[in-house]
Amino acid sequence: MSTEPEPASKDTTDAVDPGPETPGTAQAPAPDAGDADGTAAPDTGDDGGTAAPDTGDAGETAAPDSASADGTAAPDSAGAGETAAQVSEGEAELAAQRVERERIERRKAEKQGPIDAGGKLSGTAADLLAAVRAVESGEKPAAAVFGTPEPARRPAPEPVRRPRPEAAEPTGAAGAGPAGPAPRTVESVRRVLAEGGAPEALAPRTAALLGEGAEDALRADPWQLLRVATVRPEQADGFARALLGAECGPDDERRGRAVTVWLLEQAALAGHTALELPRLTATLAQRGVPDPDAAVQGTLAEGEALAFQDALDEPGARPGPPADGPEGTGGEDAGGGEGEERPVRVLIGLERYALAEESLADGLARLVNSAPKQDGSAADWEQAAASAPGSAADLIRAVAGHGLVLHTGGEASLAEPVALLRAAHALGLRAWAAAPGPLGRDRFAALLGGPPSDPDASGPAASGPDASAAVTVTGLLTGTEGPGRDADGALDLDLLVVVDAPQLDVEAGALLAESLPDGARLVLAGDPAVLWSVGPGRVFADLLAARVCPQIASRRPDPGPLGELVSGIGIGELGQVEAPGKEIVIVPVRDAGEAVHRTVQLVADSVPRAIGVPAEETQVITPGHGGAAGTRALNAALKERLNPGPGRFGGFDPGDRVVHTPAPGRVLPGRVVKADAEGLHLSCTGGTVIVPRDRVDGSVRHGWALTAHQALGGRWPAVVVVLPGDAVQALSRPWIYTAFGRAARHLSVVHGVDQALPRAVAEIPAKPRTTRLPVLLAPQVPVTG
Repeated sequence: MSTEPEPASKDTTDAVDPGPETPGTAQAPAPDAGDADGTAAPDTGDDGGTAAPDTGDAGETAAPDSASADGTAAPDSAGAGETAAQVSEGEAELAAQRVERERIERRKAEKQGPIDAGGKLSGTAADLLAAVRAVESGEKPAAAVFGTPEPARRPAPEPVRRPRPEAAEPTGAAGAGPAGPAPRTVESVRRVLAEGGAPEALAPRTAALLGEGAEDALRADPWQLLRVATVRPEQADGFARALLGAECGPDDERRGRAVTVWLLEQAALAGHTALELPRLTATLAQRGVPDPDAAVQGTLAEGEALAFQDALDEPGARPGPPADGPEGTGGEDAGGGEGEERPVRVLIGLERYALAEESLADGLARLVNSAPKQDGSAADWEQAAASAPGSAADLIRAVAGHGLVLHTGGEASLAEPVALLRAAHALGLRAWAAAPGPLGRDRFAALLGGPPSDPDASGPAASGPDASAAVTVTGLLTGTEGPGRDADGALDLDLLVVVDAPQLDVEAGALLAESLPDGARLVLAGDPAVLWSVGPGRVFADLLAARVCPQIASRRPDPGPLGELVSGIGIGELGQVEAPGKEIVIVPVRDAGEAVHRTVQLVADSVPRAIGVPAEETQVITPGHGGAAGTRALNAALKERLNPGPGRFGGFDPGDRVVHTPAPGRVLPGRVVKADAEGLHLSCTGGTVIVPRDRVDGSVRHGWALTAHQALGGRWPAVVVVLPGDAVQALSRPWIYTAFGRAARHLSVVHGVDQALPRAVAEIPAKPRTTRLPVLLAPQVPVTG
């Protein structure tokens, strides 16, 4: 199809049929089957290095909103600078990631000794692979093979604080930050790329990834080029053939390792934190790797991936912790008794995400198992709850006695976290709210700064913090927003409410959990029906499924025809809704060209005239960036109508509506102010951002039309959702729920998909992701009722 569903609707795991659903897996398939799209060179000119085009989640890419989502920590993946007095958001993100990487390295060193690089796999990893082969072939039962695993972690009765990550220090002016590769290094890489027939434009990123010895590294192992996000295996193969000549072959162990890591990276872009071993090896075979087992063994031996074995709970099997879990879970008990075998799965994951997920589980278990700090008497908390309306009272009571609480509900339910923050503030707690992005922060800040939702409310809940108590997760972790950190390096707060929690990935979640002080309370609030996070993991959904803490479901429905429509979609029903005030309008179209024409007409004329919402307050949402009715085509048509100009600075003119992506998955809406020698000046939420000239093409897009993932966290008075006929494969219930739910007063649907719309609502749920969080939590936290 011609519409790129951020960038395509297929997952890297579509090649192998999924197995039965398992905890934290949700029928996860295997990695990418191959180049079904026939794309040899992804479009990098517009996306500035987007993720490979064969990954996605629910019809959207795993990093769909990143105009520069190359997924690396290279300097050019960070966004633009802000004012000279502050560190840029992109640099702050990079600093936070560096802190997390250093912490993970320390933990890895504590857990295991080094493995000789290049040596044949031995020890636990070799035993693990041999064991799973024995089980798969039927030579041995699972209970006999995995009955006495080596313990990997033991839960302590009293939670012990791990070292907390420290706040990132500002690096000075916006232009300062991580130094790029030396010009000499870039030039040497450029030469070797040219020698191998690869695009010389890859030189800066390749040099940044491989460091000073990049040229030697590429000559010794040409498949290292596959570490650059936009490079695909067939392109790396061609580069290797040009450099190695007759020495190059599909059985080269260097190729096997590189393709294994690449598949795991693609799986992470699709939201998986690990892949099941049989599916990984099957996909390696489809990618032309003659000995997939040896490729996986080599990858593990080089320390480029980690192996895990998890015990699974099935009907008739005794529930229990992971097979590689706490000491004392092996032996006879792990087998479950005579005639009863414990099913197991072996997972392979990149160290970065595997250890982040484990760190997240440890941090959440600490919160659940620790008694919260006694701030205020039980009577004070009860008084605060009694003064709150509806299920807000239930939320306050749950938070009074628990370190971790989940809160679910639609848009109207946000009034309940607001009531909680006001009550906590009145009780003297240092209470803050954080959202994954600035759109969600500003939306919640507007509620927090307004009057109480219940005009009859009185007492402690009737007053509280102002809008400044709402921050972004990145700003909170880096210290650019929020309370900062205490002397121990923990966040200086007593209560943290994270709204839009389904957008949290495992890395952000791990940083948050590890940053909370002992005795703090964490509330994760969000709508479980929206699209999941851009990054790997499904933290909120996994916690809901694990049932390890109180869950408060809001009883506050979203009002009006729009609330009725979106609520129905959430349960798989697309019904007829009465909209006497033209809250919902369906505009049928025959083709993509007509869809673009009608969209421009709606935004520029019909909605302002009939609904009273000006064009600048109307947001267009479409399934993908490419195609005849994707964001590029729609933005071009809307610019021509709403702000025509020559586009002298990278296609932009003053007054253009834009979205800036300073780091993968982070979207800052704004407008173009001017352009000069420094770069493109944008007016974004929180101040002026200056995007250097060389980063404009990769990190700034026009913003009249967005994808649903880009729009997550935001609400607009009017929304126009464009569904061209070629976008059918991108549609799913979460996508439609998310897109339609962005409208506050009016929704127009430019409808060209016929019966595919109700079919997607009824039959296509969220695309599955393989995660380990529920299994990691099981031995540490008892299941609640």
